[in-house]
Amino acid sequence: MIRHAFLTVSILVSVTVPIAEAATTAAYNPIDVHFFNCGYTFNNTDDTGRNWTVEDPKTLPSNSVNASFSDFANSQESGVLPVPYTKARIFLSDFTYSFTVTPGPKFLRLYFYPTRYGSDFDTVSSVFSVTVNNDLILLKNFSASLTVKAASKDLYVIKEFIVPVYQTALNLTFTPSSNSLAFINGIEILSMPDFFYVGSNIDLEMYTSMALETVYRLNVGGQMVGDTGMYRRWIPDDEFLLDDSGTVPDVGDVKINYTEKTPAYVAPEGVYSTCRVMGNAKKTNLTWLFPVDGGFNYLVRLHFCEIVPEVTKPNQRVFSIFIGNQVVKRQMDVFGLSGGSWIPMYLDFNLYVGSGSDLRLDLHPFNDTNPDSLDAILNGVEILKMSDFDGNIAEPYANPITLGDKFHETSQRKKKNWATITPIVVGSAIGLATLVVVLMLLMRRHMKRKKNVDENSVDMSKVLLKHYTYAELKKITKSFSHIVGKGGFGTVYGGSLYKDRKVAVKVLKDSNGNGSKRAIIYEFLENGSLDQFLSSNKSSALNVTTLYGIALGVSRGLEYLHYGCKTRIVHFDIKPQNILLDDNICPKVSDFGLAKLCEKRESILSLMDARGTIGYIAPEVFSRMYGGISHKSDVYSYGMLVLEMIGARNKEIVETITPDASSSYFPDWIYKDLENGDQTWIFGDEITKEEKKIVKKMILVSLWCIQPCPLDRPPMNRVVEMMEGSLDALEVPPKPSMHISTRLISESSSLVEMVEGSSPEVSP
Repeated sequence: MIRHAFLTVSILVSVTVPIAEAATTAAYNPIDVHFFNCGYTFNNTDDTGRNWTVEDPKTLPSNSVNASFSDFANSQESGVLPVPYTKARIFLSDFTYSFTVTPGPKFLRLYFYPTRYGSDFDTVSSVFSVTVNNDLILLKNFSASLTVKAASKDLYVIKEFIVPVYQTALNLTFTPSSNSLAFINGIEILSMPDFFYVGSNIDLEMYTSMALETVYRLNVGGQMVGDTGMYRRWIPDDEFLLDDSGTVPDVGDVKINYTEKTPAYVAPEGVYSTCRVMGNAKKTNLTWLFPVDGGFNYLVRLHFCEIVPEVTKPNQRVFSIFIGNQVVKRQMDVFGLSGGSWIPMYLDFNLYVGSGSDLRLDLHPFNDTNPDSLDAILNGVEILKMSDFDGNIAEPYANPITLGDKFHETSQRKKKNWATITPIVVGSAIGLATLVVVLMLLMRRHMKRKKNVDENSVDMSKVLLKHYTYAELKKITKSFSHIVGKGGFGTVYGGSLYKDRKVAVKVLKDSNGNGSKRAIIYEFLENGSLDQFLSSNKSSALNVTTLYGIALGVSRGLEYLHYGCKTRIVHFDIKPQNILLDDNICPKVSDFGLAKLCEKRESILSLMDARGTIGYIAPEVFSRMYGGISHKSDVYSYGMLVLEMIGARNKEIVETITPDASSSYFPDWIYKDLENGDQTWIFGDEITKEEKKIVKKMILVSLWCIQPCPLDRPPMNRVVEMMEGSLDALEVPPKPSMHISTRLISESSSLVEMVEGSSPEVSP
């Protein structure tokens, strides 16, 4: 099962303009500050000087005596602070605290120390759920003991949430699971600035009714630091670095110049005064990898401050930002965007992470503007999980992630008799990356029919999946009333999920034999497919930069499918109809109906039939004499796609320039024009010299991609490098019509199983 997905990314920039120091350096002063030492009968002070008070009797329910008791921990392990972890309140049944607070967003931190309390309670068997105001699910079937065991460091758990409060009460409910007890050591409630995370920009779709959970908060290049006002903890980033990329420069004493848009409480000086850069490392990226819960939207906040003395003007250090192999910001110049040195700023990104995925962050030098150095910089990272539209932020039947710790799933989820969402991998794009989220929907023919399901037979690949009922799907599509298209695999209906977010619902023709059908739900993209875009805009009149951006985006999407997934995915049907464009003309690879998993990184695929679309199918798919079928088949299709994009296969242009071209192999006359240095037949005489270089680079890369022998084609990661690199570094490849390698002919018959004479499957 293909189980990776990344959705569209929205961005918010904190534009920064320096103002008077007094207005920006003051720490945040929260209105509500509550530290409750649960179960204690007297106040205590922790190691930071914070005063933890006893529980106010007014906050306890009327049945608190019968529904709970308190007890001391039998032992206090080394590294576990006495406050608030010496004593716990233990819940026998549902227990609701009711805290009086002011309206507005609140930090809610829950403290758990899993150990034995007294002689009657061992937290090993404690499993429970936690909700706020009866509509936000913070924890579900949560085990503090299993969470600590899955962690590599801490012996306690701190769960930090941001919850909205509309009235003057915050109701916090603990619900023990069947035959279990719940417990809590400490509760912290803290006011925060309005719109600090939630609702800071409507484009982020973070509405004030949502809750967030802090998953990671990192001081990049520095040590663990705290901050004033909101008591957040910033941990080092070292354990999340991939391949020890980057260096930490010694910048000496730094004075941060906070701004109105980035006041001092956004992040402490200890975060902005340290950083990680590429330096002289022989790496092409700065890369971090974060394990996260799948099936949720995430807010990723990146903190920047140009503190390296050598950077004194714009365009000295320019880089691109990738999240989940998506280009979320193509050209990032911290000095230019912030306004100068020592001026902090941050960027917010909102993205969806499908089940089975990690969240990957890459910073890659951007050389299109010829910056003084090929480098990147980052000072801090915050990653917050957003609740879904059912008010759930808990990962059901799984061990949740604690701040900075990895987790492992240990339990299974009951199999339901309704629709199951199954995300499908996607890579792409320049500006944004590929998206396809596939929702596998079982629509029962008889809604009243009852079925017995074996609870222990659930595939673990479905543990994290959400469910939709048939009625919900009808509501999404308004009873399947609006048809937006038809294809060989089914009918596509238009619909809306939430807040009028448009989707396309394809109801598949095939059936599983028991009266159920499958439906695939895609993000609806207003600009349609690439072929529609090209035909409506006439590719000869399109902007060169736009076409190059699309081509680069598709190459990154294929690179992700081939190298970024845990199991390589070969698409087998790359063509303009299967490249969708969003509002920003960012490409997204779609339609994985012919895709095939490749279990081994360099394995040869075995196909019983030819698959793809005529004109884009690689030669080896038709005839084994060219070699084995592999991910290089996608490379060939990509080359043909790009040639079509730049007009090389436009019939009107071809016949105008070369009357007999329709009877010749088109790369032949492309080579002749390359040798003559003439590409005016593609875009005319009005493009600039630099644009002509871009066009020539696209042609050369494409010609390498369509080499008849798979071994002569570059892999997709190399294609991306060629597309991003200099034209001078590219050689003219051998002519495909005159250069058919025989290196694989002798061995291909034992590697590929194909039906002789089979015809290609033409997908819709």
